[in-house]
Amino acid sequence: MSARKIYQEAPEEYVLPGNSACQGCGSTLALRWILKALGKRTVIVNPASCGCVYVGLYPRTAISVPYIQMAFAAGPAAASGIVGGLAARGEKDVTVVCWAGDGGTADIGVSSLSGTAERNTDYIYFCYDNEAYMNTGTQRSGSTPAGAWTTTTPLGKKENKKDMALIMAAHRIPYVATTCSSYPIDIYNKTKKAKNIKGMRYIHILVPCPPGWRFDTGLTVKIGRLAVQSGMWLLYEVENGVFRLSPPSRTIIEKPEKRIPVREYIRAQERFSRMSDEEIKSLQEIIDKKLEKVAELDGKTLFF
Repeated sequence: MSARKIYQEAPEEYVLPGNSACQGCGSTLALRWILKALGKRTVIVNPASCGCVYVGLYPRTAISVPYIQMAFAAGPAAASGIVGGLAARGEKDVTVVCWAGDGGTADIGVSSLSGTAERNTDYIYFCYDNEAYMNTGTQRSGSTPAGAWTTTTPLGKKENKKDMALIMAAHRIPYVATTCSSYPIDIYNKTKKAKNIKGMRYIHILVPCPPGWRFDTGLTVKIGRLAVQSGMWLLYEVENGVFRLSPPSRTIIEKPEKRIPVREYIRAQERFSRMSDEEIKSLQEIIDKKLEKVAELDGKTLFF
């Protein structure tokens, strides 16, 4: 669906201007398109994260659907309770959403998240991944990539990023997808698809963060596109266990000449400034091998 058709289909805005998000925040961009796809009959549970800051204080909240702030580890449990309460009331047209950062997903909240996936609870979990604990001071998370500066990895993180999307797919839930705030049509289409699926759905969104990643606030969309165009971040779906690449990532795998060097993505952000040329060359080799493996998975069933 084109951007023009989306605006015609969903003209209403649910993320209001004048909120307290940082300039260039990728998270608010993503949430705007998610709510356009879901509509006003949506309830959001937000574990502690940047979202708890930019939503603001009642009655001047920036999000115009019911929005519940929750303790870090309790988001999925709270969403579960709301799903049960709505079922008891016979309300079947409300979409329950958990909107959580990468710290609340990959680290503190992973236990309750896994529990709802195992029970196949009927809600959509969105992880907006800015690759660190940005709202409390840019500490490393399980989703921070190797080589990245944070306040707790001043020389660059040594460990690799946790792959939460595939971890969730291994729970054999009906729908898992990855996307990026720089691709709003992809976000909109995947969210609409998820809305019409019953059971647990999980969507993982890469959201560039200017203050945490250390780039100019006007470059948020460009940085996200560099992540996808270099293969550092892949867009795909796992529907009923079947893995399928989304067009932007399929293009760079099938046509390597359209892929940009990883160096362009790395050098565009100050958080990777400690990475040497040799380390970037090694990272490029890792990404190239990863993309070869991913190409073999396209169209295949991942888990039985």
